[in-house]
Amino acid sequence: MLHVGKPTSTRTCAVLLSSSCPGQFSSRFTPLSSILNGLQSELRDWQQHPPEGCSLLSCEPLLQWEIEMHGPEDSPTNTPLYKGEVFRLRVLFSDRYPLEPPEVIFVPPAPVHPHIYSNGHICLDILYDGRNGGWSPALTMSKVALSLRSMLASNDTRSRPPGDALYCSRTVGRSPKETRWQFDDESV
Repeated sequence: MLHVGKPTSTRTCAVLLSSSCPGQFSSRFTPLSSILNGLQSELRDWQQHPPEGCSLLSCEPLLQWEIEMHGPEDSPTNTPLYKGEVFRLRVLFSDRYPLEPPEVIFVPPAPVHPHIYSNGHICLDILYDGRNGGWSPALTMSKVALSLRSMLASNDTRSRPPGDALYCSRTVGRSPKETRWQFDDESV
């Protein structure tokens, strides 16, 4: 279940980096230097040990990643619904990462899944902080990608969430972080 509230102010950083990923940044101090250093370290870890079924297509600028995710080949339910399919994720890191989660959405066409809206918004607690969210600063984008693949693997039915069309019509151009999600379904 979800509730679409009034838009909230989301602080994102519009820093454009001239170096190509995973290049080095200048030693000039910026308020984002510790965030950028942390992301650079996370990027190196991703490149050395990419999550299964995922590849990084772009990280330019460093605060915006595009990830290619292959549908899981097997499933605990023995019905790998997404086998052979390829999806794209857009990840936007804010100037408060890792204290707050990145914005993660599937670039449409999104997988048909009970927790993924047709506009790419994902109802998964680890993508959100606050009262109901499960985000922890200890999570990394690799762990988030693995959680998303696990969510796809454990699904046994192709369907959109209830109210998909209404939700998508009310959230055009809005961040999924502006939605007050209620996480109550542990089945998929």
